[in-house]
Amino acid sequence: MTAQATSSQTWDQDVLQADGPVLVDFWAAWCGPCRAVSPILDQIAAEHQGKLTIVKLNVDENPDLAMKYQITSIPAMKVFVNGAVETSIIGAKPKHALEADLAAYIG
Repeated sequence: MTAQATSSQTWDQDVLQADGPVLVDFWAAWCGPCRAVSPILDQIAAEHQGKLTIVKLNVDENPDLAMKYQITSIPAMKVFVNGAVETSIIGAKPKHALEADLAAYIG
């Protein structure tokens, strides 16, 4: 399973009303580090299915949500639990570092 895309239209259902923690990857097509971290997030999504849902939000296509969550640099990842931001991760990281940051959710 890979991370699914979300948008302003599906945000409430995909993120705010989701059961369990949801990691949102705020990204853009022109962002090299975003493209580097994307397959790592897909791996984490596949390996931890049922524990952590991962969705991707294109900030160029959804500037309203990028502004709402104060995304000033990408890649930026935020973990939402019960509709609230619980953890923020800024910048591309190797898989082991991301898994360490997410240990509370995937452990």
